[in-house]
Amino acid sequence: MYSDQEKARQILEQGGHTCVLCCEEEFYTDDRRGVRPLLDFLERSRDWHRFCAADKVVGKAAAFLYQLMGVRALYAQVVSEPAAKVLKEAGIQLTYGTMVSAIRNRTDTGFCPMETAVWDLIDPEEALPVLKVTLENLAKNAGS
Repeated sequence: MYSDQEKARQILEQGGHTCVLCCEEEFYTDDRRGVRPLLDFLERSRDWHRFCAADKVVGKAAAFLYQLMGVRALYAQVVSEPAAKVLKEAGIQLTYGTMVSAIRNRTDTGFCPMETAVWDLIDPEEALPVLKVTLENLAKNAGS
């Protein structure tokens, strides 16, 4: 495990954050759930390749976003098997607390809609617009 990966993990766990990006003394945190923080980090057009990350829950959707960001290592408290496969194939070092077959939705009545949206995809570039549309649709349905 990289020292930045361990530092990101400590910041995640001690600060109660949902995700952390860390590179030496520089770090970014977010407390929102889901993939929105990762989309926002990705849209910053920053070079994240030297960064390590820590995240509470990483499904395949988040794994694709971490791949697009180009982080070098990731600690996940919970990771899905499809996410672990994406990260391994992308060469992103993964450590985790618990591995599950798939990420469940927040009410535990089915699978996470983001995980479901990209379940059959293999290309992170193809996943990005799918994730954005899925988020928009979820927001519309929540407002109804």
